[in-house]
Order: sequence, then structure tokens, then C-alpha cells
Amino acid sequence: MKNIVSVLLLLVASFTNAQQTKEEQEEQRLKELQESKNYTWDGNKALSEKDFVNAEADYRKAISLSNENAVAPYNLGNAYYLNETYNEAFSRYKQAGELATSKVEKHKAYHNMGNVFMKEKQYEKAVEAYKQALRNDPKDEETRYNLALAQEMLKKQQEEDQKNQDQNQDNKDQENKDDQKDENEENKDGEGEDKEGDKGDEKEEDKKDKGDEGDKGDEKEEDKKDGEGDKKEDKKDKGDKPEDGKGEGKPEQRPSQLSPQQVQNLLEAMQNEEKKVQEKMDAKKVKGVKTKNEKDW
Repeated sequence: MKNIVSVLLLLVASFTNAQQTKEEQEEQRLKELQESKNYTWDGNKALSEKDFVNAEADYRKAISLSNENAVAPYNLGNAYYLNETYNEAFSRYKQAGELATSKVEKHKAYHNMGNVFMKEKQYEKAVEAYKQALRNDPKDEETRYNLALAQEMLKKQQEEDQKNQDQNQDNKDQENKDDQKDENEENKDGEGEDKEGDKGDEKEEDKKDKGDEGDKGDEKEEDKKDGEGDKKEDKKDKGDKPEDGKGEGKPEQRPSQLSPQQVQNLLEAMQNEEKKVQEKMDAKKVKGVKTKNEKDW
């Protein structure tokens, strides 16, 4: 019996402690949430005074104290947006959208995410963000206007991208055509040079061949002359005879060639003839000289 009473007392004590712990936890949660809101209020005040440093510090404290305060990251995102730090702004707006429990808060978070994308010219993402904002508040005219503007900008961007792609493709095609044209011209030039070189070689060969033919002609002409000379000499040789028929083994004397003795005899005959002619001329001179008639005194 005593054991049963003891167990019951333990159960009652445990329940009481658990109840007290839950109440304490709730009390702690509310206390932290309130402190977070207070820091948020301090951050809003500093931001209104354009004190970005203190505003950022207060918002960060508010975020660290409670994950139920979606206003703190949303307002910190606004601070970054005003400071043109768009990547940090987007991160805080996204955090606010995830922490938000009401559609109003979610609408504001997604709307501002769309504004960040518009600043960065990411129009496709901006369109999706504005659509998400309208799902939480379909009646917001500002979001509708921003969505229409984002869609128009996206259309222009896509057209410009397509135009640039077409232009780049045209440039590539033109470059390929120019390269092909240059390659063809180089091939033609190379073929032309080869043909001219071949022609030059052919002409040079023709000259050599003609020169060889000329040489052959000269050789033929010389052969003809030599042949004719040989024939003439043969004819002359046929009419030549030895002087006494005993000159076997001696070279035959041709009519056009004189022996030394014949030359000597011919010179003596010429000298004798010349002497006779001189004597006759001297004789005529003696006969032809007139004498003077000398008078006797």
C-alpha cells in the first residue's frame, strides 16, 4: 500500500515539475520574443535616423533572440536595400518570408524580393517573386504593376538576347566564310605558282633542248664539213702518186705541199728573174739619158 502511495506521489511530483517547466519555457519564449521586438524597434529608430551601423546591430540582436520575429529580418532587408547591398537584402527578405505566419507578411517579403531582382535585372526571377506575392495578396495593385513591368522587361531582354545570338552566329558564319575564302585563294595562288614554275621549267627545258639541237646541228654541220673534206682529200689522194715509185714507207707529197728543195729552187728562180728584170730596167735608164751638146769656144 505504501509503495502504491509513493508511486502516485512521484507521478504527481513529475507532472507538477513538467507543468512548471512548460510554463517556464513559454514564459521564456515570450520574454525573448518581446526583447526581439524591442531591438527591432530600436533598429527602426536608428534606421530612421540614417544610422545604418546601429540599425544593423539592433536587427541582428532581434533575429538572434527569436525565430518568431519575421519583422526583424524584413526590416534588416530594407536597411540593406537602401544601402544598395542587394544580395544581403534578398537573403533577409527570404528569411522573413520563411518565418512569416501571416499572408500579409509573406506578401511583403516576396514583393521586396521581386524588387531586388528588378534592380539586378534578373527579370525572370522578379516575375516569379511578384507572382508569389500576389498569391498571398491578389488585390495589391503595386505588385500587379511591378509584375507587368517585369514581364515587359523580360520580353525585351529575351528579344535582345536572341538578337545578340543571331548577330554572333552571323559573325561566326561570316568569319568561317572569310576563312574559307582566304584558304581557297591561298590554294589558288599556290597552284598558280606551281603552274608558272612548271611552265618556267618547261621553257628552260625547251631552251636546253633547242640548245642541244643547235649543238647537234653544229655537230652535223661539222660532220658534213669533215666528211666533205675527207672526201676531197680522198679524191686528191687518189690522184697523187709517189715521185719515183720507190718511196714506200715515206709520206706521200701532195700537190699543195712543197719539199724544202723545191722551195729553195723556187726562191732561186724568183731571185734570178728579179735580177734580170732589174738589169733590163737599168739598161733602159742608160739609153734614155740625153747628152748635152758642148760648144767649142
